Amino acid sequence: MRSLISDFETISVSREGEVDWLMLNRPERLNALDDTLVRELWTYFDRLQTDRGCRVVVMRGAGRGFCAGLDLAWYGSGEVSLPVDPNGDGTFPMLAEIILKMRSCSQIIVSLVHGAACGGGFNLVLASDLRIAARSARMNVAFVKLGLSGCELGTSYFLPRMVGDTVAAELMMTGRFIDGERALSTGLVCQLVDTDDELEPAARLMVSDLLAASPMGLRKTKEGLTLFRPLDDLATVIRLEEQTQRACMQAVPFEQTIAAFKDGKGHQPVAG
Repeated sequence: MRSLISDFETISVSREGEVDWLMLNRPERLNALDDTLVRELWTYFDRLQTDRGCRVVVMRGAGRGFCAGLDLAWYGSGEVSLPVDPNGDGTFPMLAEIILKMRSCSQIIVSLVHGAACGGGFNLVLASDLRIAARSARMNVAFVKLGLSGCELGTSYFLPRMVGDTVAAELMMTGRFIDGERALSTGLVCQLVDTDDELEPAARLMVSDLLAASPMGLRKTKEGLTLFRPLDDLATVIRLEEQTQRACMQAVPFEQTIAAFKDGKGHQPVAG
């Protein structure tokens, strides 16, 4: 059963069990980011920080694309009301906060990418934990095309880690588009489907596998991938991993999870 979270204008959120289906919902503007959309995304991801009823978020865009980036028509209209830097340099701290909240929340975020995912929209994709793309996907670092640096909203953090320094430099310095097929070959996305209609079925299979893990195990895996990546010392990483495993074993009796595994039922999420 899905329950609609309806107190938003430019996003729609429906909860299905322990999964939120989050839709960027400005299709007439290719889901471009204006003040309302940014504020509502910030509000949603802020709420997730303390929401234990949700374990997975599937994020996608309505209409022909995922998100075309900053809505330049709105930005040039003189109606900008987002909090900007006091120096007036055009940066958007609230956008940056959305990226940070996506990484700090315990939920696994799966982005479904079709059509355009540009600029800030591309950053939403990069900040997700898992990415599934359709062949229609076209992603790029749009900032450099606007006379700005390609280093924005975590691009220089995420992209080299995903695709390597050489490909990241190409994309960030030229603003070239990367399509779904190349995104798969470079490791930017974990799965490629042929048509846009295949994205949701692929996501449901992914969600099923994610929910088979324990709540604690899933949270600790996301946390570990973030915290352990910068560490260069293998022995330190192994010690930290051992501490994480002990915490997971204490959350749910390990004998219970082994028995469930042997029965072919996967983890039985009785705690987390």
